[in-house]
Amino acid sequence: MDSNTTKTQKTKKSWFKGLKAEFKKVVWPDRPSIAKRTMVVIVVASILGVLITIVDWFIQGGLEFFVYLF
Repeated sequence: MDSNTTKTQKTKKSWFKGLKAEFKKVVWPDRPSIAKRTMVVIVVASILGVLITIVDWFIQGGLEFFVYLF
């Protein structure tokens, strides 16, 4: 059982070494780039929210009109 435990520990160490090596390869964006991308996401999400609200109002109004007719 001792051999199996040692093998598992070696595998874990190897995995963590590989993980650390991959993280060193990552090119992290700088602060201004993150700020710009965050603003784009906020603006696009806001515009989509407004468009979905407008479409919802029209659909709701149309359904109320048909319910009123019948």
